[in-house]
Amino acid sequence: MQRYRQILVAFSRNGFGYIVKELGLQKAVSLPERVLRGKKEIHSKTIGERVRLFLEELGPTFVKLGQIASTRNDLIPQHIIKELEKLQDQVGQVPYNEIQEIIERELGEPVHTIFKEFYEAPLAAASIGQVHQAVLQSGEEVAVKVQRPNIEKKIHTDLEILMNFASLAETRLDWAKQYKITEIIEEFKASILAELDYTLEGRNAHKIAMNFKNDQEGVKVPDVYWKFTTGRVLTMEFVKGIKLDENVQLIQDGYQPKVIAERLIHNLFEQILLDGFFHADPHPGNVMILPGHQLLFMDFGMVGRLTPLMKDHLTDMIIALARQNTHAIVKSIYRMGVVPDEVNDDMMRADIEELRDKYYDIPFSQVSLGEAVNDLFSVASKHQIRIPADLSLVGKTLITLEGTVERLDPDISIVKIAQPFAKRLIKEKYRPKKIAEEIYEQADDYKDIVLDFPEHVNALYKLIRKGKVPLEISVSRVDMILKKLDRISNRLSFSIVLLSFSIIMVGLIIGSAISGEASYFWSFPVIEIGFVVAVLMFIWLIFAIFRSGRF
Repeated sequence: MQRYRQILVAFSRNGFGYIVKELGLQKAVSLPERVLRGKKEIHSKTIGERVRLFLEELGPTFVKLGQIASTRNDLIPQHIIKELEKLQDQVGQVPYNEIQEIIERELGEPVHTIFKEFYEAPLAAASIGQVHQAVLQSGEEVAVKVQRPNIEKKIHTDLEILMNFASLAETRLDWAKQYKITEIIEEFKASILAELDYTLEGRNAHKIAMNFKNDQEGVKVPDVYWKFTTGRVLTMEFVKGIKLDENVQLIQDGYQPKVIAERLIHNLFEQILLDGFFHADPHPGNVMILPGHQLLFMDFGMVGRLTPLMKDHLTDMIIALARQNTHAIVKSIYRMGVVPDEVNDDMMRADIEELRDKYYDIPFSQVSLGEAVNDLFSVASKHQIRIPADLSLVGKTLITLEGTVERLDPDISIVKIAQPFAKRLIKEKYRPKKIAEEIYEQADDYKDIVLDFPEHVNALYKLIRKGKVPLEISVSRVDMILKKLDRISNRLSFSIVLLSFSIIMVGLIIGSAISGEASYFWSFPVIEIGFVVAVLMFIWLIFAIFRSGRF
């Protein structure tokens, strides 16, 4: 409950008190109105800035959530993503005695037994873990990444609260239901929990190393020491290199920035388009350069995975974008995402035409590929088309890559270097042998359908004979149809009442004509008043029919 209150107060303090009110949670934790209003100065900031401050205030889980969210251009507006990319891990160093306790508990031996030397001062401290340099008893230098104490429990608590908020929001807020907030939080939850398991990060590093085992002169991935690795402790080879943003040092040591940039682009596209398994955060802090222009990749907590089908869709989209073919772009977006039934195809095309104008008459080699891909994913998001997380991560990776290589060589063209990969994929896609394999696989699927067909027909026949054929009817916009049916039934009822009233009036008129006396009840002219009422009712009915436009 204390954490619930902290989160709700943070919402309010950063100008989102109205969300607390709409969820009806202000009474649950007794938040006064002054807290819900928040500070006056916060309202002068943009929504993106307020979101970033909110996440930073609440600590590791929310910072990590924001960092993952910054990769989802298909879900989040660009102006908020720019702020999320500024998120910093505002965490202090964990005292050495706590680090020592975690290592000994995880590895089952005293630190001095495992390591000949262990440097107490950390190399780096982040929201989930802290890295220390050490030397094994065998003399090998290693980097030891240790998870912060109790961080797993804190993250699980925060994720549970977020899931509760998301479920409540979907029941009370139309926009939350429309964007399926619970599914988004579930997706982010899976990503965060994966980063809590350091054995997964170790396996990611090993897999990328295996993909480049034939290119060991061009790429270096630190070795993982599995004997000293668990879910909370990761021990990897310590390698000294020069960071990519240290241009002066690179030039002084005889490195050529242009060669480094070309090699980095070539390597990342090989990971994305050929291997389908890629380092998703190639910023200068995660890539170093070693002698011989060898690339050193570090930190494998964030990786992307593309299936062969995803790679095909991504290639098709890039080709369609290069040709500025609106129809092909729409087609590729539809293929790569989950398309809702109510998507407006004409509006989608209009938005892509508008986007195409942004890149019209600009040589494709001068286009920011990452920005173009993210722009397309933003259009998809506008029309509620859900792009798979790993495909969306490609856009973020390309943007990061472009920022990194521009520091090395401002005149370099990522597209020109990537073109051979795209051509290679196209050739592979239309290779006769591959087409034959795909036809064979589909034929095998159809074979099962044909073989099972008599059995299904027999089952349906039995249901028909028993009179138990299930019938399910799905009607869209049911509420509107029910309202129209109510209106029709009300008019029918009104017409019947008018007819009945008219029959009574006719009876009174005939009765008064036969008796030769005017029809007065309690000194009221019943026939005259009834006639006026009947005329008014008739006029209203005619007016209602004409107003509906259906007569």
